[in-house]
Amino acid sequence: MRAALIQMTSTDIPAENLETVKTMMAEAVRGGAGFVLTPEVTNCLSGSRTHQNAMLCHEEDDTILATLRNEAAKHGVWLLLGSLGIKTHDEDGRFANRQFLISPKGEIKARYDKIHMFDVEVTPEETYRESDGYRPGTKAIVAETPFASIGMTICYDVRFPHLHRALAKGGAQILTAPAAFSYVTGAAHWHSLLRARAIETGCFVLAPAQTGQHPASRGPSRKTYGHSLAVAPWGEVLADAGQEPGVTFVDLDLQKVAEARKRVPSLTHDREFDEP
Repeated sequence: MRAALIQMTSTDIPAENLETVKTMMAEAVRGGAGFVLTPEVTNCLSGSRTHQNAMLCHEEDDTILATLRNEAAKHGVWLLLGSLGIKTHDEDGRFANRQFLISPKGEIKARYDKIHMFDVEVTPEETYRESDGYRPGTKAIVAETPFASIGMTICYDVRFPHLHRALAKGGAQILTAPAAFSYVTGAAHWHSLLRARAIETGCFVLAPAQTGQHPASRGPSRKTYGHSLAVAPWGEVLADAGQEPGVTFVDLDLQKVAEARKRVPSLTHDREFDEP
């Protein structure tokens, strides 16, 4: 299977981002990809709750989702929408940060709502409270496809090894890690975290990323780290997209998963212990 990681600089206007994804999907297909992945918040990268309320839709009404399902069917490829901001029917009005796996027939095969919320103070000037606008998911997801079992994660989830271990023990061979990673934390931790998750689980890790300075029509502008990565089960970085928008290809040999786990079968070596 050839995978293609889409690296983009999403704006806060969903229609603009849709055109970017359509163009890059077509490029990915021309390059031979059968599995195309987009970053976190593909549809709208915004720090303004007012703007998000105006731009985002419920899943059943989301034209971005509907159009990209049609694009997957038109091209006959598997499409992982790293995430879309989606309105929910929750009483508190918070959104879902939701990942979608779409089949070559345009069918939604799996959904995953981001579990871990990015509530951090990176610097005194760069503070995030994702949980103010988004409600966390509660269920880990492993999706079955003809080419691999896929464990679904999003961005900040990468800092929680137990989630990835549970996904691997649940059968995952590929872990997805689409992101809109802070530039500061990305420079410090991105490569190390993704390589660690691959090594610990014996999985491929595919991490399509947002990159650059994101235009904002309302609210603060954000800068993201880029460097979409593909990491092998033994921990080698197979592809690094750098910081420019574009499409990065990687060929996946699932036999490498079995080989890595045979060499170091740590997924079978858990032991009970007393908590400190």
